[in-house]
Amino acid sequence: MESSIADGFSQQDAEGPLELEAAFTTQGLEGNDATDSSSAWSPEETDEVNSEPAHHSVHQPVCKCGDLDVIFSYKASSQKLVVTVLEARDIPDKDRSGVNTWQVHTVLMPSKKQRGKTSVQRGPIPMFKDNITFSKLEPHELRGHAVRFRLYAVHKVIGEKMMGEQFFYLSNINQEGEVKVTLVLEPRSNLTSADSQLSLSAISHSDSASSTQSLSHGGVPELLVGLLYNATTGRLSVEMIKGSHFRNLAINRPPDTYGKLCLLNSVGQEMSRCKTSIRRGQPNPVYKETFIFQVALFQLSDVTLMISIYNKRSMKRKEMIGWISMGQNSSGEEEQSHWQEMKESKGLQVCRWHTLLES
Repeated sequence: MESSIADGFSQQDAEGPLELEAAFTTQGLEGNDATDSSSAWSPEETDEVNSEPAHHSVHQPVCKCGDLDVIFSYKASSQKLVVTVLEARDIPDKDRSGVNTWQVHTVLMPSKKQRGKTSVQRGPIPMFKDNITFSKLEPHELRGHAVRFRLYAVHKVIGEKMMGEQFFYLSNINQEGEVKVTLVLEPRSNLTSADSQLSLSAISHSDSASSTQSLSHGGVPELLVGLLYNATTGRLSVEMIKGSHFRNLAINRPPDTYGKLCLLNSVGQEMSRCKTSIRRGQPNPVYKETFIFQVALFQLSDVTLMISIYNKRSMKRKEMIGWISMGQNSSGEEEQSHWQEMKESKGLQVCRWHTLLES
């Protein structure tokens, strides 16, 4: 196994065939399921959220994944929002999804600190009737928040597969009282239109200099990673795209950060390593660096990709901001799902935001 996996190297240093692969990687970013990147708003993007028209969804999808009935109940006195997920209707049948078991995940945007899940329910019209509570929401802050809903098909062996999603902007509810809405879930295959284009523009423009806002913002450190695997050539392409809410814990100034990537075999031995260049004084650094690892198809399920973000404080000192792992030993549900989706994407890049775990 060790002999068949070469050292990772930066695509910036490569020539020839890698240039073609870089162009293909860019195309993959435009066509991937970039739903997480559409939902990771930085403080600079909140104006775009606030400017949305007051209706329950951003746009009506051409095709849909089903309808989700939800009740929102907000009390200003307790600063709590209770979201009751009632039922899902007109969802993909078993032939399309492969399962008949469902679960809904919710996330309060943009900080993504507060999350919730429904119980797992079966049938073509799963009845959830579960309450999910989001706290510490002051009335004047509602306009800058939204709740993201995702419908997952749950399989005992494969795990969870995201089928569709929709956002509900909290500017659409009264500060006191209850409102019932039907959200039109957009299928994952269709999530490259309005929301994803917003995310791509957010990635491309450099918001890395917004140090004061990002340091004071309460978001958790996150990393946008793109994965692409070519089964014919055995090339695993890992693109370090962008970070969000990186902080310098020692002093109140933006950190100098870099990313380190390690490929491990099935018993945890390091087989290859590489790292990005340093981004200095940037809480939301844009890396846009791609690294190539040679991994045979039969080895793809046995390797683990470790990605760590470090704050370089001096010549000899460094501290870890956070880490994730994907592959055989994934660090979480989102990482496992991202790796699985890459394996099923047939040569298209899959990009997702990941919350970094503390060292």
